[in-house]
Amino acid sequence: MNLTDVTFPPCLEGIFEPRRYKIAHGGRGSSKSWSFAKALLIIGASKKIRILCAREVQKSIKQSVHTLLSDQIQEMGLGSFYQILETEIRGKNGTQISFAGLASHTVESVKSFEGCDVVWIEEGQTVSKKSWDILIPTIRKPNSEIWVTFNPDIDTDDTYKRFVVNPPPDSMVVQMNYSDNPWFPDVLEKERLHCLSVDPKGYKNIWEGRCKAAVDGAIYADEMELAQSEGRICNVPYDSMLKVQVVFDLGWNDAMFISLVQKGVADLRVIESIEDSHKTLDYYSALLKEKKLNWGKVWLPHDGAAKDFKTGKSSQEILQALGWDVEIIPISSIEEGIKQARMSFNRVYFDRNKADTMVNSLKRYKRVINSRTSEAGAPDHDSASHGADNFRYISVSAEKFRNEDISYSYTPQSGYAV
Repeated sequence: MNLTDVTFPPCLEGIFEPRRYKIAHGGRGSSKSWSFAKALLIIGASKKIRILCAREVQKSIKQSVHTLLSDQIQEMGLGSFYQILETEIRGKNGTQISFAGLASHTVESVKSFEGCDVVWIEEGQTVSKKSWDILIPTIRKPNSEIWVTFNPDIDTDDTYKRFVVNPPPDSMVVQMNYSDNPWFPDVLEKERLHCLSVDPKGYKNIWEGRCKAAVDGAIYADEMELAQSEGRICNVPYDSMLKVQVVFDLGWNDAMFISLVQKGVADLRVIESIEDSHKTLDYYSALLKEKKLNWGKVWLPHDGAAKDFKTGKSSQEILQALGWDVEIIPISSIEEGIKQARMSFNRVYFDRNKADTMVNSLKRYKRVINSRTSEAGAPDHDSASHGADNFRYISVSAEKFRNEDISYSYTPQSGYAV
């Protein structure tokens, strides 16, 4: 095949123009990955370059785009130019294509990627902020490029925020769906129409590349979808007339999660969330006091009253010594807390920027699925659980939140009354 005869979807007409970032996102059947694979093989055949094909997790070469590239090599008639090996692909001109999983690399080990001319990230929606923060500064060879293809999952994914919501300078960002693919096959058209008829909600994500309100199986999927549709994930300004309640989910090796919450007459406002680890309580105390807000109480889970065997003091005692008014949240079961959280959702507003870590946690909070029975069990204790636990604490404590300048009563029958 004459490589000048290779065609691409019209929306990718700029794929060969030099850009630091080339991003293609959208739904199934759009030919994103095929197009990027063909473009890379053409570039690699025209000059000697080093290409890294990566994804967040790659436990074996079968999980990479090795097969996709191999198929395209044969289809484009490049079998005599590229040598397809078990773990890499080599061109006769010295072009080298290698494969890696980002999650398995550290700051030190990722330095082996420094000499890459192009890095192609497939399934970019799964790449973590940590991996991006390590990879991007490493790919610093002059004129080096980072290519990303992905089907969006939720709008709080780091990849989506980083490249679609706030694209960096010198970026080509293209949304591609089945309708942009001139070669969209009949077999996929039948699948598309079937999905539209039986799963219209999922169709928007699968075929139109729209973000989901929450991950599949999320505990609060319906609540987060409603909050999004009602515009309660928005700009939530600090109100100096209301007390700021500080709610902790305590952790050291695990994440420490803190939310700043204000209570209006009929609403709860999560104006900020803070997540970190391996920091002491005096660090967080100083961080909070720098904000100079109208502080209410600090709310700690029941283990906040337990004394640490090393210091002999509890988190409650330490924070009180630092000048905070501290209250312990009554202990309750996780399931009871989830019920309470569901009841609170319809009056909660989340700041889309400052409380995005909590929003992301609530969109990702899932139950453990039994691999043998496929039944859902207890909530998974993963990275999303810290923010979700924090939201439970907000919900079970909310009726005790007080403001000096607002007096109101609450009954289940009549709601709030000033």
